Amino acid sequence: MANLATDFVGIKSPNPFWLASAPPTDKEYNVVRAFKAGWGGVVWKTLGEAGPPVVNVNGPRYGAIWGADRRLLGLNNIELITDRPLEVNLREIKQVKRDWPDRAMIVSLMVPCEEAAWKAILPHVEETGADGIELNFGCPHGMSERGMGSAVGQVPEYVEMVARWCKQNTRMPVIVKLTPNITDVRQSARAAVRGGADAVSLINTINSITGVDLDTMSPEPSIDGKGSHGGYCGPAVKPIALHMVADIARDPECKNIPISGIGGITTWRDAAEFLSLGAGNVQVCTAAMTYGFKVVQEMIAGLSDWMDDKGYASVAEVSGRAVPNVTDWQYLNLNYVTKARIDQDLCIKCGRCYAACEDTSHQAIAMSDDRVFTVIDEECVACNLCVDVCPVEECITMERLEAGTTDPRTGKVVSDEYANWTTHPNNPSVQAAE
Repeated sequence: MANLATDFVGIKSPNPFWLASAPPTDKEYNVVRAFKAGWGGVVWKTLGEAGPPVVNVNGPRYGAIWGADRRLLGLNNIELITDRPLEVNLREIKQVKRDWPDRAMIVSLMVPCEEAAWKAILPHVEETGADGIELNFGCPHGMSERGMGSAVGQVPEYVEMVARWCKQNTRMPVIVKLTPNITDVRQSARAAVRGGADAVSLINTINSITGVDLDTMSPEPSIDGKGSHGGYCGPAVKPIALHMVADIARDPECKNIPISGIGGITTWRDAAEFLSLGAGNVQVCTAAMTYGFKVVQEMIAGLSDWMDDKGYASVAEVSGRAVPNVTDWQYLNLNYVTKARIDQDLCIKCGRCYAACEDTSHQAIAMSDDRVFTVIDEECVACNLCVDVCPVEECITMERLEAGTTDPRTGKVVSDEYANWTTHPNNPSVQAAE
């Protein structure tokens, strides 16, 4: 059996699944229910102390994007950090950690960007026995307008400065939570490294407006006829999160800093993808809010079964496995040639592949009078659009042409040699060198 236990910067948990800092981790009642369901750890909803009082809205706090079957794809929230008294949160954190010593307890923090404010709150968190802290440099709404959250995360110098303050004033591991609302997330990660952070977590939510009520002309969620931008999360943000996690994992300046992956994780497969791209564990929020805490049981079982099937004995063996295969475009093999193939036994004759290719791609699919669809190899550039729009899994696949055969589209013999743009004869830099 695969061992799912993790050691993330010295913080041990029975599995890599943590609940992210959010409403599900706002109080003892929720967190205890989560631990009973099987979660390996939690990041307690962000605490604050100094600065203006936190007052949340009493109207709708969430906006949503649904798929055609009303499956939740994205969730926008305008909720602020905890509005519960600091002393209440600290007391509950201490009690939960005492009752559940084998689970990871991380405390998310956000206070004004002043050293005194950070120095003041850190001893209180240490006293609870928490395993570590996560610096919330990502929240894009409400708190950012007060000079906190993403207002800090978008300035690498601030990230470095606050991380250093915390490292100098606490024994606890320091995890820096990064904002995706930035041009290059590596700059923030590098700043966290310079500040001495023990790890980074990403991504926090993406600035968004999910919709407009066309009757009231108010952005949603609407509060008395007015709306505001909020933080976007859920399955829709997963591709963005994977890219940013991989960017940091590949960056030599980040010196292999441990990564806690966040962003749209709903299934064990999502978690495995984050792990393969360099994450040491994962944090989940929207899936728990959509399906309840017991969703983690499917994640644990699925990840364990997959690891057993692949022969991975530990999470550490999975972490980073895909990173060497992430490269820049100019290094992709230009001698790799494939063509689309349609399985006529699986085809339901819907015509989506034909419509997509004929109208928006390369006119590489023919349709007969009796609606039989076939690939025109002479036109197929292997763009994969037909595969993506086909509603039947495995009905259309991409088949590699063997070396020595002729590509009907280009008339060139397919080579098994590796060739990329850096050595391609059409590359102006290659021509100049010659």
